[in-house]
Amino acid sequence: MAKISIIGAGSWGTALGLLLSDNGHEVTICSENENEIRMLLENHEHLTKLPGVLLPDQMRFTSDMEEALGGRDLLVMAKASPYVRSTAQKYAHIIPEGQMIVNVAKGVESKTLMTMSQVIEEEIPTANVTVLSGPSHAEEVGRRLPTTIVVGAHEKKTAMYIQNVFMSPVFRVYTSPDITGIELGGSLKNVIALAAGTADGLGYGDNTKAALITRGIAEIARLGIAMGAHAETFYGLSGIGDLIVTCASVHSRNRKAGYLIGKGYTMEQAMEEVRMIVEGVYSAQAGLTLSEKYGIETPIIKAVNEVLFQQKKPKDAVDELMQRMKKDELAPDFWESGESQS
Repeated sequence: MAKISIIGAGSWGTALGLLLSDNGHEVTICSENENEIRMLLENHEHLTKLPGVLLPDQMRFTSDMEEALGGRDLLVMAKASPYVRSTAQKYAHIIPEGQMIVNVAKGVESKTLMTMSQVIEEEIPTANVTVLSGPSHAEEVGRRLPTTIVVGAHEKKTAMYIQNVFMSPVFRVYTSPDITGIELGGSLKNVIALAAGTADGLGYGDNTKAALITRGIAEIARLGIAMGAHAETFYGLSGIGDLIVTCASVHSRNRKAGYLIGKGYTMEQAMEEVRMIVEGVYSAQAGLTLSEKYGIETPIIKAVNEVLFQQKKPKDAVDELMQRMKKDELAPDFWESGESQS
């Protein structure tokens, strides 16, 4: 049994707390939001973000962050990506050397272009930071529906430890050394999901969504490989897997925000309507800046930025994507190599 504190009492932190408690661990959910903690204490249920999911009596909830972060085998960073740096910075002084931290936030910091694990490592340099990501909506994990996910770590033994802590009959965990690829896939899929939702809002069909998913993962993979990630990662759980579920699911806040934009809402109106952090909005600019930095063409990510921040009409953005210059799906040298016959 491990002593685990989850930093953040949102839907994902709450669902992971339930999972870890089911696995027999001693779980504390901590948050500075005293109203949220009071609700969890009184109801053992997150009434607004995870309604209907009852939490076991042995789970603890506290707003005393310093008490909750001391003497733990594992910390889980479950804050939304815009708040990861400030949270890590605020409590770095009480985090012991070598503390194992699992980051489950998805995003790229727009100013620094750092992933969330890099942000945590910068603020808490003595910590052992890992990442857990994949197609895993909190609403379904909370209902104990079968889910698969991947943990990325610098060392295999650390990845295996996290794997053993989280693994359950309904939560299968794979391991990977590709932290960069896992985090990039988990971040930029939200941008593509905004595009998929916008297409739904415009009334387009399954063909359009399939095109956005397949060409979207191609953009993410090109960029990730240029940044040193492994190609295989983008065709795995934290790549195409997470992209599919985020583009298609009714639980996806990014898809919902995109849908509203397709219906004519502004970015601000859509975010207000969703009433949760729409992380694709924050990752869109970072994704475009990264693509420019590495010289990688990412037309869908570029189009999403134009709709979000330059008031381009969504239909015009789709028309421009469809009328781009003709392209090969495979590299042109495949024709000359003779591999086209295989």
